[in-house]
Amino acid sequence: MCIISISSIPLVMTLGNSMLIPVLPILEKKVDISSFQSSMIITSYSIAAIILIPVAGYLSDRLGRKKIILPCLLLALLGGLIAGFASWKMENPYTTIIIGRILQGMGAAGAMPIVLPLVGDLFKDDSEKTSSTLGIIETSNTLGKVLSPIIGSAIAAILWFFPFFSISIFSAIAFVLIFFFVKVPKGDNEEPDKIKEFLSKVKETFKAEGKWLTSVFLNGIFAMFVLFGVLFYLSEILEKIHDIKGVKKGFVLAIPLLFLCISSFLTGRKIEGKLKMIKRIMIISLIISSASVVFIGFVKEQLILLLIVTSILGIAIGAILPVLDTIITENIKKEERGTISSFYSSARFIGVAAGPPILSLVMKNYLNPFYIGCGILGILLMFLVFKLVKIDEIEKTENEIA
Repeated sequence: MCIISISSIPLVMTLGNSMLIPVLPILEKKVDISSFQSSMIITSYSIAAIILIPVAGYLSDRLGRKKIILPCLLLALLGGLIAGFASWKMENPYTTIIIGRILQGMGAAGAMPIVLPLVGDLFKDDSEKTSSTLGIIETSNTLGKVLSPIIGSAIAAILWFFPFFSISIFSAIAFVLIFFFVKVPKGDNEEPDKIKEFLSKVKETFKAEGKWLTSVFLNGIFAMFVLFGVLFYLSEILEKIHDIKGVKKGFVLAIPLLFLCISSFLTGRKIEGKLKMIKRIMIISLIISSASVVFIGFVKEQLILLLIVTSILGIAIGAILPVLDTIITENIKKEERGTISSFYSSARFIGVAAGPPILSLVMKNYLNPFYIGCGILGILLMFLVFKLVKIDEIEKTENEIA
């Protein structure tokens, strides 16, 4: 029940963002806004998370994981209510919806990133169980992505603004689960470092591990940028080119996400802290991502080919996400784990925030050059991993932590 409860957080936070993607074209018509404005409903959530995630990570290291997670879930609940009531009752609700989404992003900042160090705390003496649990956590995250277009489309078919309210319901469920079933292990009773000392230690961590951390952070940004950009693009063209709407569109959007989910689950079970395998998976995933993303624009009018290409992309992204989680969680000291993993989560949200608005600007005239550019970027990141992720150096750090 502890693992299920922890897994509910990434599930809820993913639903909080991804569930709205298939609803955005409907929202554009109901609220009379542009594609760029609708993309900001995703981006505003992510920007708030980017800014506050490092703060939440620091506080979780100082005050405790659970003490930060629970209030932030309540904040996400409140944000959903504000966005939902604005959509329901206000004549011009767009600004208030954005305010609600910012509150949800603030809630996400204090919930989702703390999950990774919490797992590290719970299973600190068992690297295999840590890797396996992180695989389950990332699978929960990706399962949320699979279910979100289906749930979002189904709920919006009843009333278009219901998805906002449902986010509050899911947040309440996660709150109850965490409150009752997650028992955080007691610390070693050492007095927490003062801010100056703590920042000095974090600086030392980045100085010592900065090369491979930089590679991991950039890969996290790239994976989320491509994923959310492609999802936003698919949501638009399934309606405009293929005339697929409503719940049917939700199921079609879920196909590449299902492959992403399966890939994430299998990878998490396979790696078990094996650093050489982790580096190999990172390189292979980046090659496959780069090779598949360049074709998306060319096959947009052929639905079957489009789904095949995006599913291959989903497999590659699904494989790299638990790898990135594991390499950070198992190779950073507990005292800095919350802060470092929060910086990583913040980096991932940069990709989430940038993907939809950039796609809304380029998809009319510059789609193919954009996706080709993404492919080139993926190859550059692959070379960066090859050069910066030094297995011997990371293993030395891991032994020091142990």
